[in-house]
Amino acid sequence: MSVKGILLVGGKGTRLMPLTKNTPKPMLEVAGVPFTAHQLAKAKAAGITEIALATSYMAEVFQPYFGDGSKLGMKLHYAVETEALGTGGAIKNASKALNLQPGDLVVIFNGDVLSGHDLTAQINFHRNSKAAVTLFLIEVEDARAFGCVPLDGDKNVLAFLEKMDSPVTNLINAGCYIFDSSVFEMIPAEIVISVERETFPDLLKRGLTVKGYVDQSYWLDIGTPAALITASQDLITKKLQSPATPENDGKALIALDVTLGKSTKIAGGSVISKSVVIGENCEIIGSIIFAGAKIADNCRIINGIVAPNSQIAANTVATSEIIGY
Repeated sequence: MSVKGILLVGGKGTRLMPLTKNTPKPMLEVAGVPFTAHQLAKAKAAGITEIALATSYMAEVFQPYFGDGSKLGMKLHYAVETEALGTGGAIKNASKALNLQPGDLVVIFNGDVLSGHDLTAQINFHRNSKAAVTLFLIEVEDARAFGCVPLDGDKNVLAFLEKMDSPVTNLINAGCYIFDSSVFEMIPAEIVISVERETFPDLLKRGLTVKGYVDQSYWLDIGTPAALITASQDLITKKLQSPATPENDGKALIALDVTLGKSTKIAGGSVISKSVVIGENCEIIGSIIFAGAKIADNCRIINGIVAPNSQIAANTVATSEIIGY
């Protein structure tokens, strides 16, 4: 019985525009590497070395970067959707690349969630429970912005509820599922289907066991510019550890070929990418400066993002902004 993986990386990332105009959301750099690199590293750390990437939007950019996975000590497949099939359809399509056998387990990752949860513990919980599916759940202070997932005392999922003004629980779907291989036979092929709204409720109707694994560690949806910046900061400052984060001093990650002017300060978990030039008397705090950007003297950028190959005029002050696009 082997454990394989599916990584859902087909989203357009519309909330991240203009960052995602030329780069799919999972390939945006977070702490100096594409976000997908962090998820692959997390999977490998839990012993998952064969993964299918379910791609759609700008699918052509993934394989040139990650290749067949051999450099990572992994085996990667690429399952391309020519038409969006929803989460269920994407999972079904990607599963075909994995040559699944009876008894295999598949860990399915949402492509935009940064998590510190114990994936190995979730896998062991699933094995011991003999469930069809085990969902990673977290408890939030206010679940009104999310669908909620009530459990009974034995961690059995009772329902999958849409957003509501008075949630019956603050437990929400945190975007990491473990499927027994038999579940894929219950997902229709080549049609649009939502795993959250259709597949999971259908499993309950069939009387199958769906479990909730609750873990209150770090969790962040990186789907907005502010969240992307926070994720990068937290990885650089080591609030969250990722094997994919390049070595740094815990204050900033600065590429070797960056040019910094006199009296310029870089801190707060900032990332300064390749070939960036920053002038004198600048302050870059908690920001992401993409490759090739040129920032003139006396600029102050706090919790911001600077576009690749952009030119930022002297005396620019930007807080929580995307500039240079």
